[in-house]
Amino acid sequence: MSGHPVRLKDLFNTAVIVAALGYFVDIYDLILFSIVRVPSLRDLGLTPQQITDQGLLLLNVQMFGMLLGGILWGVLGDKKGRIQLLFGSIFLYSVANIANGLVDSIEMYAVLRFIAGIGLAGELGGGITLVAEIMPKETRGYGTMIIATVGVAGAVLAYYIVEHFDWRNAYFIGGGLGLALLVLRVSVYESGMFNAVKESKVERGNFFSLFTHKERFLRYMKCVLIGLPTWYCIGILVTLSPEFAKALQIDGSVAAGRAVMFFYLGLIPGDFLSGLLSQLMKSRRRVVLMFLLLNCAAVAAFFLSNGSTADTLYGISFFLGFSVGYWAIFVTNAAEQFGTNLRATVATTVPNMARGATVPISIAFTYAASSFGMLAGGALIGILCLSIAFYALYHLEETFGRDLDFIEQ
Repeated sequence: MSGHPVRLKDLFNTAVIVAALGYFVDIYDLILFSIVRVPSLRDLGLTPQQITDQGLLLLNVQMFGMLLGGILWGVLGDKKGRIQLLFGSIFLYSVANIANGLVDSIEMYAVLRFIAGIGLAGELGGGITLVAEIMPKETRGYGTMIIATVGVAGAVLAYYIVEHFDWRNAYFIGGGLGLALLVLRVSVYESGMFNAVKESKVERGNFFSLFTHKERFLRYMKCVLIGLPTWYCIGILVTLSPEFAKALQIDGSVAAGRAVMFFYLGLIPGDFLSGLLSQLMKSRRRVVLMFLLLNCAAVAAFFLSNGSTADTLYGISFFLGFSVGYWAIFVTNAAEQFGTNLRATVATTVPNMARGATVPISIAFTYAASSFGMLAGGALIGILCLSIAFYALYHLEETFGRDLDFIEQ
């Protein structure tokens, strides 16, 4: 280990706890909508075909809200502070969650999913930015590890709650959990690095400056592109697991919701282990490389599972989730790559840009599947996503232990 000792008060300070619980509720809400989509739309009187069509519309509206929210919260975080970003996002998606439990029309549902998407976009990037700036540089990876590991467990709670409550109460519970977090705000302090930059005349939170400087733009895009395999796995392989199961002649019925649950169950130990290894190995890049290689093996196992059982495919879904457990390192790396005057903007937009990449990935998959068949097309898109991620990682600088007290000129 580095010379700086690992102290419990560093790992479990209020900022880490609030950021971790905030991301927990964030993931709860994100996954909750996928779980209750069918029963909630059925209760609103939609036909099976309308449930499919309108459900896709609501997902797209939420995704657009997250893309927009990533920019809005990032700019706010760099202009007004990490605390305002963190708690503004918690408040917005909590209120939207509660309102989601009161919807009586598809139009109102769409508006509220858009608002919820905006709120959900800021939590992870804001939390990691704050924790990265207030913790000692040698141990901040432990803090971001805790945030991601605790946060992903929110998906498991969402499944548990829906098993015991109807969809409206599940939304109320999520909103109540978020609002309860705001009580902890009084004991969370702003980042000293941000306060120092705030007192200067340095321009902060200029999102467009990421695209007007070649080196900065390439650095930003490489941060985004190493996240492509995550959304290929969840957006294509796991979400469409029932269709893939038929093509693979899987013995037994495969439910997409159950596959998603196993995927997120795998993410929990994956996030924990990647964060721990990055500290022990003193490297972000080497750990991401290890997990990308694991992801290659998981994707290969998925496409080689022909004739196996549904339980085997669920096990592979767990392995897929574990292998993309570098999500915490992915966002931490993005935060560490950029100066204090752009750090929140980058850390909130990078994960949402990666999520948004699900759209072009799905379009590419649709084209490939129609040209080469579902299995060959799916494998081809997987190879493409992984190749891009390896290339981006190869050209990224190591950021472990980097002093973050610098600005982008």
